[in-house]
Amino acid sequence: MAITEPTTGLAGDKPVLLLVEDNDDMATYIKACVQDDYQVLWAENGQTGIELALEKVPDLILSDVLMPKKDGFQLCETLKNDQRTSHIPIVLLTAMASVSDKISGLQHGADGYLAKPFQREELTVVLANLLQSRRLLQLHYSRLALGNQADNALDESLEAQFLHKLRSAIEGQLDNPHLSIGDVCQLIGMGRTSLYLKMAALTGMSINKYVRSLRLSRARELLLASTLNISEVAYAVGFEDPKYFSRVFSKEFGITPGNFRLLNRG
Repeated sequence: MAITEPTTGLAGDKPVLLLVEDNDDMATYIKACVQDDYQVLWAENGQTGIELALEKVPDLILSDVLMPKKDGFQLCETLKNDQRTSHIPIVLLTAMASVSDKISGLQHGADGYLAKPFQREELTVVLANLLQSRRLLQLHYSRLALGNQADNALDESLEAQFLHKLRSAIEGQLDNPHLSIGDVCQLIGMGRTSLYLKMAALTGMSINKYVRSLRLSRARELLLASTLNISEVAYAVGFEDPKYFSRVFSKEFGITPGNFRLLNRG
């Protein structure tokens, strides 16, 4: 059974940039610099920025340091220690350009530091590089999500902990053909939109695709190591229709379940 994915309320294919800046003129200038390449959300203070980040889970955050209610350092520390947003690259933007200021920002979890005044090209390159680095990490996290032990052994980040928790929760329900995204959210204690957006950002996979990948991976293990027949394997991994299971398995691995068993078990 397919898991219905939530909508995010954001349209288009452009990455989402959350701008947290209390100066109207600076915010207007930055939006003009990046609006061709990003969907821009704007928060006028650090507290609103935190709330908007948790609600929308943007692809990037550009935040001023000196702001009312919560400053940029507090925003960094809060979001980098929350499993819903810990993966989001954060660039701090400030007139405080000393080495100690930059070190402080990095210690609070910032991924980059941009000193005012800055050139438009400098801003766009910094953001583009961080976004590209995040995309390259998707390969690592997609492997980790599917249980690659080498990747798992080298990563103790919040992202790795989140993926391990998610995988364990779903694997405990693989024989349930009616597993829903609501069930998954309840198991890991995360909202639907936050889960969908974080999974997409980390691995490039939807929850639906991820669940199916885990089901098929487990089916392959059962075909190799158990005496269950094809129908029993299908039921064991949550497929109610063995014929449909065979079609999906063949599409995923390029071979039918029966032939896979014959070729790999002799």
